[in-house]
Amino acid sequence: MTRYVLGRLGSVVLILLAVCLFTYLIFFKLSPDPAVMICGKTCTPDRINSIRDVLGLNQPILTQFWEFLRGIFAGRQYGSVHCPAPCLGYSFQTNESVWSMITARLPVSITVAVGAAVLWLLAGVIGGLVSAVKQGTWWDRTAMALALGGVSIPNYVLALLLQYVLVVKLQVLPFPSAVPFADNPVLWFESYLMPWVVLAVGYACLYARLTRSNVIDTLSENYFRTARAKGLSGSLIMRRHALRPALTPITTIFGMDFAGLLGGALITETVFGLNGIGKMAADSIAKNDQPVIMAVTLLAAFFVVIGNVVVDLLYTALDPRVRVVSS
Repeated sequence: MTRYVLGRLGSVVLILLAVCLFTYLIFFKLSPDPAVMICGKTCTPDRINSIRDVLGLNQPILTQFWEFLRGIFAGRQYGSVHCPAPCLGYSFQTNESVWSMITARLPVSITVAVGAAVLWLLAGVIGGLVSAVKQGTWWDRTAMALALGGVSIPNYVLALLLQYVLVVKLQVLPFPSAVPFADNPVLWFESYLMPWVVLAVGYACLYARLTRSNVIDTLSENYFRTARAKGLSGSLIMRRHALRPALTPITTIFGMDFAGLLGGALITETVFGLNGIGKMAADSIAKNDQPVIMAVTLLAAFFVVIGNVVVDLLYTALDPRVRVVSS
């Protein structure tokens, strides 16, 4: 097991290095000249060349990439300005440290992702489990019809609809804002409730359908019929013999979905005006702010890769049939 974990961690390092190199080449070599972006269209060639010297863009590509990696772990010098580690550069638009921009907005994205994940896991898994147990009944048909409809509704449509009904017409909820929990817990909950629901609906419907399908397949297995023949209680059979193997693929998808949301729920944060990683990414794309775009890309890749490793390690706890044999 230890050997497997070390091997997975080694693959994580290699994947992240490859992602760093790929994103660096895209944003600093295949995109418009960063020096021109910083200086503006009316800048003189001498000024542009001076900016390229400060950014290190006149050096060989491998040297530039090495300086970028070294800046993440040890900081970097931009002329007379020292960028402390982890240095991801400075925004072309605001001249603000990209790392400071991320740390200021990451708590908003984490709040949105965690709240939505709790909702969609509870609703999706429980709804799918009940539908599987009551297969063919009115509950099953109604729940699956609602799940199909929920998956089909785009996030931005549902967000605008909820805002119009709950905020404008009924006025039962305030317009979402990034209120700290310590300042006003009630307003914090009310502000994030609509983003949580909007994000959770699509995922919950997908998880409900997947859970139902997996549980139905498990109920037809021989070991499940054997457990029933032994006289075990229905709740015990469902918990030990049906739910565990059915949750293994759910865990895989959840790890990827949740890790992706930690990198920013772009549409939801933009529609609701929440200043998280997703909205920062949308604003940076609109302004072609290359350092910010690249930093968000690396952050999202980091969360996805780490989430994949965590899911692999959880397999052995959820399903005893999945074992890692250490040699």
